[in-house]
Parts: sequence; structure tokens; C-alpha cells
Amino acid sequence: MPSATTTEAVPIETAHEDMIHDAQLDYYGKRLATCSSDRTVKVFDVIGGEPLKSSGHTLKGHTGPVWQVAWAHPKFGHILASCSYDGKVLIWGERSQGTTDGGWTRVKEHTLHAASVNSVSWAPHELGAMLACASSDGKLSVLTFKDDGQWGADIFNGHAIGCNSVSWAPATQPGSLIHPQQPGAQPSAPFKRFASAGCDNLVKIWGYREDTQSWVEEETLDGHTDWVRDVAWAPNIGLPRSYIATASQDKTVLIWTKDSLTSPWVKTALDPSTASGAPSAAAAGKFPDVVWRVSWSLAGNILAVSCGDGKVTLWKENLRGIWECVSDMSS
Repeated sequence: MPSATTTEAVPIETAHEDMIHDAQLDYYGKRLATCSSDRTVKVFDVIGGEPLKSSGHTLKGHTGPVWQVAWAHPKFGHILASCSYDGKVLIWGERSQGTTDGGWTRVKEHTLHAASVNSVSWAPHELGAMLACASSDGKLSVLTFKDDGQWGADIFNGHAIGCNSVSWAPATQPGSLIHPQQPGAQPSAPFKRFASAGCDNLVKIWGYREDTQSWVEEETLDGHTDWVRDVAWAPNIGLPRSYIATASQDKTVLIWTKDSLTSPWVKTALDPSTASGAPSAAAAGKFPDVVWRVSWSLAGNILAVSCGDGKVTLWKENLRGIWECVSDMSS
């Protein structure tokens, strides 16, 4: 498979005073949010792929390193969530442009966790304004913005020792593109489901039961031999197969596939030793260092893998079902 071409990387001066842990573009790619060990979140306007120097807003409110930021869908307004070592999740909203002190304000402070909150993820917009959080206290929580303007919170035990990451399943039912709904049939409500990654070397899948109004553990994916650092559920346009990518301290990335609603999850390890430029002594199926993050493209067909050696690699499944490295970028 020919290598994908990538444009030149553009360095961005954020004026953070310490290590940057996360950077996220909003839905339209017009805004960039970054967070750092300097306890702040910064928001920049992006024009033509470059941030405007004069546009930066600094959001202060955390008392520890800020690990992750996440943009809500624009139908809920300009909303940004951040999570920190201080055990808090803060939700920020932008004041309307007409106000004299245009900027960002804190709209919600979620303080139910007893230790560092390591990951936040907004649900697909079809489910409403819902935010899943993963914490080192071993618990997962889901914040829900209700019609009456109040926030509800569910909190439950997730992983022994701690939870590192959360990722929502797409709202589109797998296979719905191939088996369209019968005319006159009631549309099925989108199902609330997400995956979590933990320090117990496991990935767990959670579903919301409307009858008991609670989150239940549906499946456990056991394939890593060390902490699972990240999990990413691939977007789905309605094809039958579901994909989940997991990254671990054990230097591996696993792709989990499920061919139908009743099929088991099957795992495949990415093999960096087949990538161009891989060291000849590279062990099959092992990356050179800890793998920290995995992220799917919007169409769900390309996976970006961020490794501790400073490289980001892009992976794609070929027609034979084998995952190939199509690009690599060094920081």
C-alpha cells in the first residue's frame, strides 16, 4: 500500500509554562484547546491551519496538572470539558460574542471523584449532553445535562487500582446501513454504551439499562499484559463490523473487531516491525516504547498511534484484513 502523504507539521507557540498533555480541535477545526501541567487550559482560534496569536484565552480553575480536554458537539454551544490530577472535572462555556467581557466561564464543577481524573469523553450528540469520566480512584462517572438545566451524575466502580481512559460507542447501530428499518417501524432509540481502559490490564464495555436506570458491565476484553493507557471506539456509518483500538504500557496496540451484534470480540495486534524504517531488531507486535494514545479518523478507517518514542504512526486495514502502517511522523 502506498504511504499516505502528510503536510509539514506546523509548530504552535501556546505559552504554556510546563508540559502539554493534550490538544484537541473542535468539531469544525476552528478552535484548538490545549492543557498542561501548569494547571491551565488554553483556547486558540485557528485560521488556515494556524492559530491566531491574539486569540488565546487562558482558563484557570484547576489546582493540579490538567490531563485532558474534550469539546462538546456544537449543537450544545461552545462547551469544553477538562479533567485534572486535582480530582475535578470542569465544564467551561463561552460567553456570547456581544458581551463586553467575551471569554469563558465555568458552568459546572464535578467533584465526586477522590483521586486524579485521567480522561473525559462526550457521548455522541444523539444521546444528549453526556460526559464520561475515568479516575484513578477506580471509579467511572457519567454526567448528564438534563432538560431542567440541572446536571445528573452516575458514579460506579470501573477498574481495580484505577481507570485511564473512556470512549463512547457510536450512536449508529452496527449494520443499520445494510439492514434499513422497515417502513412504519418505530425508530430504535440510540443505545448508551462506552468502553473504559484500566490499570487491571482490562478493557470493559458498559451499557445503560433503562429499566434499572443504571450502568452495567456487558463485556470484558482481556488481551494486554500491563496497564491499558487508552481506548478508542471507531466511528461507524452503519456497517456491521465494530472496531475498538486499545493502547498499553506493554508496548502493544490491539484492534478488537466484532462482526455482528452476537459475535465475540476478536483481537489483532498491530505489527510495527513491518513498517518502513522500523529497526531490524524490532520485536513483532511490539512498539519501541509505551503506547500512550490511539485515535480514529472521522470516517473510522485510519488509526493514529502515539508512542513514547515521540512518533505518531497512521494505520489502515488493507483488503486482506491486515493492518498496515501508511505513514509515520516524528515530533
